[in-house]
Amino acid sequence: MTDIPVELDKHRGLAAQKATDLRRALADVESNVRQLREREADLENRLMTVPATSWAEAAVKARYLLNLYAASLPSEDTRHRALVAALFDDFARLGGD
Repeated sequence: MTDIPVELDKHRGLAAQKATDLRRALADVESNVRQLREREADLENRLMTVPATSWAEAAVKARYLLNLYAASLPSEDTRHRALVAALFDDFARLGGD
């Protein structure tokens, strides 16, 4: 008997190895999505509970909300997408970004 561990993945067929790799990748993606949702919830709670102390801070909150809105727009809604883009340009121009 040896103390060297045997890597079992090398002893399985190619299809089984690919299936294992896919399961591992899916588990990683699900974990990342869960962590992202937790961070988004934390950010949104802070945005709701901490009042803005300047127009720049209020613009940061507005940018976040507009990005959520723009992401939900259908791709053919070019009018509203252009309006959101124009507002972002206004924020940049007026905020000195």
